[in-house]
Amino acid sequence: MEATTTRPRAADRARTRRSRADLIVLGVEAALVAAAVATGALLNARGAGLHADAAPLFATWGPHAGWGTPVAALVALAVLGPGLAWARTARWVPLLGAAWAASVGWTLALALVDGWSTGLTEKLTPQAEYLHEVPRVDDIPAMLAGFTGRILDFQPESWSTHTAGHPPGALLIFVWLDRVGLGGGTAAALTCVLVGATVAVSVPVALRALGAVDAARAVVPFLVLLPGAVWVGASADGVFAGVVAAGLALLAVPGRAAPAAGGLLLGFALHLSYGFVLVGLLALAVLAVRPAGRLPALLAGAAGVTAVVLAFELAGFRWWDGYHLVVERYYQGWAADRPYAYWVWANLAALLLSAGPVLGPALLRAGRAGGAAVRAAATGSRAGTAVRRCVVAARTLPGVVGPTVLLPLAAAAAVVAADLSGLSKAEVERIWLPFTVWLLVATVHLPPAGRRWWLAGQAATALAVNHLVWTVS
Repeated sequence: MEATTTRPRAADRARTRRSRADLIVLGVEAALVAAAVATGALLNARGAGLHADAAPLFATWGPHAGWGTPVAALVALAVLGPGLAWARTARWVPLLGAAWAASVGWTLALALVDGWSTGLTEKLTPQAEYLHEVPRVDDIPAMLAGFTGRILDFQPESWSTHTAGHPPGALLIFVWLDRVGLGGGTAAALTCVLVGATVAVSVPVALRALGAVDAARAVVPFLVLLPGAVWVGASADGVFAGVVAAGLALLAVPGRAAPAAGGLLLGFALHLSYGFVLVGLLALAVLAVRPAGRLPALLAGAAGVTAVVLAFELAGFRWWDGYHLVVERYYQGWAADRPYAYWVWANLAALLLSAGPVLGPALLRAGRAGGAAVRAAATGSRAGTAVRRCVVAARTLPGVVGPTVLLPLAAAAAVVAADLSGLSKAEVERIWLPFTVWLLVATVHLPPAGRRWWLAGQAATALAVNHLVWTVS
């Protein structure tokens, strides 16, 4: 009888410790954001060259509301209420359709807090954006062949900021839209929203294909109420996040055709942003936790990536040459002024505002779950010495910890690498969106009883950001 009562008490104490740890991490997150805001304001007052009026966000201060305000609140309430429960029991295909529709509604509502013109139509039309270059592209093959020659600034016909800072695939998307009759700011912005919202489908599809069926359902509400939707609507990074997520999801699907298609998308993603070389960490994580057919999937995916890279090479664009020139262009602009000593930690505060306050506690719980699984595997191994057991556990790490641990940890590793590189100083709230959505996979480790409160915090974060500042894409 005593042993029976001891176990529940121990379990209760463990739950209390985990809840206390969640609150401590939440407090650290709040302190980090507050410090980044206060330090940013001080540095801006001193003229330190942050080039971000609302640092750590690339935005300007200006409390406001719009007719998207009540719509966003209604979408949030719908997800927090019946949506959260329905996600656990709904049929799979209707759930995915509803997730995409709700994500579109949430993103559009947030954009329309700023108004139709400011929030959507004019968001992608400034001189620094891709649309500025679309009328100048009369010949796509010639554009690709001469792309690198126009990357550096302060020369005739140099590309505008966003076009120069990315491989030509980013510009190609908007040129193709224009060619099929969907030119202009409105069509471009809506494309970003519609494609960006597909992450609420792709990530659950990947998790289900990797055997984490319950986790696939649990993560849906967190992807729908993504605070980063503030930047999905509307910036090209919303499209980038959708392409990357779809590529990784296809890499997880059984067979060879889907991984080959995933490789094609991931190869194209390499030509959307130079930073997406770090998506390779996520791709390897997906392949590592596939239930079967890892080598065939790896070969099929690699073939797809190679095909796209060769196609761009044959068209005249060499990725590596472009990368070196972009690094030089990067320091021809604001990056030369932006202090690394501030942004290397303030970037993480910006990430928190995009991923939401759930990020820290979710990653902590995922890390603990992974550590416990590894320890259990090492303890249960009959491989001889303790060192040998640990080696065996490490070799079987992907299968031991599973996709809900390995995927967010791979995304976290990619973010850390990008941050330390010094090539991501500011604007990461949108630039890191393709990694942010995979970080949120860790939310499945939160206790079900508390998920509604965490979701409410996510929605409140998005609404606060969107109503307090005017974001810049």
